[in-house]
Amino acid sequence: MTSRDMAVAPRAIRGPIEGRNERGEGVISTAIAVLIIAFLGVAMWAGFNSIFSDAAQTTRDQVQLIGR
Repeated sequence: MTSRDMAVAPRAIRGPIEGRNERGEGVISTAIAVLIIAFLGVAMWAGFNSIFSDAAQTTRDQVQLIGR
């Protein structure tokens, strides 16, 4: 189709709405995914840190009981 034909052609023939700009959609989706993964990482680190601290304290207590 030439530009003259497109000027007079009905929208159904021309296809989807022209001028719709989806540039940047991938960047935004990636940024959202990175933020979600970062929050999951922080939550996992907090859980690991509390479990490890508790396990270390329990181990110290048991070693002191054995050493008496």
